[in-house]
Amino acid sequence: MHVSSYEHMQDLVARHLDAQQPLSVVDIGSYDVNGSYRTLFGNAKWSYTGIDLEAGPGVDVVLSSPYRLPFASGSVDLVISGQAFEHVEYFWMSWLEMVRVLKPGGRIFLIAPSRGPEHRYPQDCWRFYPDGYRALAKFGGCELLEVTTDWTLDHHDPSSRDWGDTVGVFRKPALGLRARAFQAAMRAAFRLHKSA
Repeated sequence: MHVSSYEHMQDLVARHLDAQQPLSVVDIGSYDVNGSYRTLFGNAKWSYTGIDLEAGPGVDVVLSSPYRLPFASGSVDLVISGQAFEHVEYFWMSWLEMVRVLKPGGRIFLIAPSRGPEHRYPQDCWRFYPDGYRALAKFGGCELLEVTTDWTLDHHDPSSRDWGDTVGVFRKPALGLRARAFQAAMRAAFRLHKSA
């Protein structure tokens, strides 16, 4: 994880979370290759669960698929993911799962690169811009509270200069029947496609 990514998450935690309120946090892509967000969620009132596709440092739960999260619908207060979405082949399916497990009123903090060198772990598929986050918000039936992108190459840390992060905060509203039916249909269609 480059320094700018950690600083972005640190800023989101400071501005959007109340240290006095209990919080369940799920970190998607938590394997600690060269840094982790875990330290930002060490508050005694907060419960942090790191998940990834491979066991290792920073991972509490190993997934069998990036498209199925082992949490009940509407059970998580905050889902975070940083520097992981570019590696997910069908990120829109992972996105629907993130929205599914989120409580109404819950939030998603998403950080993904808008530029940077190829880094295959095991693959490097995507880069993201603000309009991409707006599309994700629409697709998941969420409200995009804020989105920014690092367009300049002037970060104080040399290891962060090649990277431009797109940072977004999403909130899940109480979903109506139509939105829930649409999301369920999309997940079912994807599972059918994968099994064919």
